[in-house]
Amino acid sequence: MTLPLKTGLLLISLGFGALFGAQAQAQNPNAPQSLHEKLSQAIEVASQNQLQINSVTATPLSTIYEVELNTGEILYTDVSGDYLFAGDMYKTTAAGLLNLSASKRQQRNMEKIAAVPEDQMIKFTPDVVKATITVFTDVDCTYCRALHRDLEKNLAAGIEVRYLAYPRGGENAESFQKMISVWCSDDRKKALTQAKNGQNIPTKTCDNHVLEHYNLGNELGVTGTPALVFPDGRVIPGYVETERLAAMLKIN
Repeated sequence: MTLPLKTGLLLISLGFGALFGAQAQAQNPNAPQSLHEKLSQAIEVASQNQLQINSVTATPLSTIYEVELNTGEILYTDVSGDYLFAGDMYKTTAAGLLNLSASKRQQRNMEKIAAVPEDQMIKFTPDVVKATITVFTDVDCTYCRALHRDLEKNLAAGIEVRYLAYPRGGENAESFQKMISVWCSDDRKKALTQAKNGQNIPTKTCDNHVLEHYNLGNELGVTGTPALVFPDGRVIPGYVETERLAAMLKIN
């Protein structure tokens, strides 16, 4: 059995009982260890050990906990752990609906990107930085190459571009060794540009973080390249031309 993700309010029974039971009435504000263990066991069995739980945390609803998986997917459960459901949690406000789940995802994205040392990135910095984007990229990706061709225009607009490696398919990707060669190059900026121009670059190996970047991208929900991470934690898939990118970043 595989556990379906991104299914939008899909109720997943783990076969333990009712959604709101007597245990929920005695909920502790912090997720009980027993709940974490119960969910972990069920999810690992259901996914054949492909999914693990990163955290189980309280939500504004007294009977509901948030469950973050190692893929970055967010699920919800009651204190009994009998059921999981997928979908976003909204709060009603005088101004309309506030997506609490999206806000939480963006905050987590910001924290995870901030935890990556900049010396692991390939960074292009303008004289005056007005905004910074972090881009998960693949050297063989057509739209990644298009975005890189816009580099000078993006820099002129004050947009700093920081690249992380995302060889589509991970270790099985045709570009995997190319990405390692780029990140192991003495001049990574030059090697990246050459690789994106379709030029052959010397094959190199070293201690590198290419696979770590790829796994991080998966945690952030990246499924293709380029994927742009904005300063507020939003993940924007695909190529975005300079004028629209500047507008989205609210650059004057």
